[in-house]
Amino acid sequence: MPRPHVLLSVAASIDGYIDDVGTERLLLSDDADLDRVDAVRAGMDAILVGAGTIRADDPRLEVRSAERRARRSAGARPATPVKVTVTAGGDLDPGARFFTGDTDKIVYTTDAAVGGLRTRLGSVADVVPLGPVVDPAVLLADLTTRSIERLMVEGGGAVHTLFLTAGLVDELHLVVAPFFVGDAAAPRFTGPGVFPHGPARPLTLLEARPMGDLVLLRYAPVPAGGAGGAAGGAREPRPRGPVSASAPGGATGTGVVA
Repeated sequence: MPRPHVLLSVAASIDGYIDDVGTERLLLSDDADLDRVDAVRAGMDAILVGAGTIRADDPRLEVRSAERRARRSAGARPATPVKVTVTAGGDLDPGARFFTGDTDKIVYTTDAAVGGLRTRLGSVADVVPLGPVVDPAVLLADLTTRSIERLMVEGGGAVHTLFLTAGLVDELHLVVAPFFVGDAAAPRFTGPGVFPHGPARPLTLLEARPMGDLVLLRYAPVPAGGAGGAAGGAREPRPRGPVSASAPGGATGTGVVA
């Protein structure tokens, strides 16, 4: 079934965290990388973040470069891609910067939450129910009916987990920042889940691009019938000894979209 091409974009510390527990947003990218992300955004039809990202960061989610915005407008496209968010609980402020600007805004939610969200957000966004649960495949099917061909998923961790565990990511852009966070209470790139691209079916590395002290890693799923990455999914013998029962990442990355 046709669906949009999904590009998932994330910046994380060496140990896989996308923020810390401080009051200020942790900077994981530099100006050059932010401009690269802006260029990628400019090539998209829609950009998606979770409701938690809207509450925590209040992003505008716009193409920042005036030149790129002008090129989009000259091509009969909105200056900024369609803004998309997803929430199961419906706790969103209609005054958030996500809901500003001239481009369309879509809020995907559950059947149970749609009534309250339409009352609160109906004047600033199209509120669309996905069924009893947040189903990313149903979300993509609806975007296809809206002529969305390229979707950029920008987080946070629950949304990353949702799309990756569903096997619905066609390309992953992972920027690694040159430091550690090391706090189990901080949010991570993904939470626990059953991922289709485990050791037996690794992703293929398309590019490793140094950017100062940062590095961009571009991955894609192995094509059907492909041989896989260099590791081939092989496992080395596990060393004997005690194993900690605690899972990394605490309770922040459950894959449940709030």
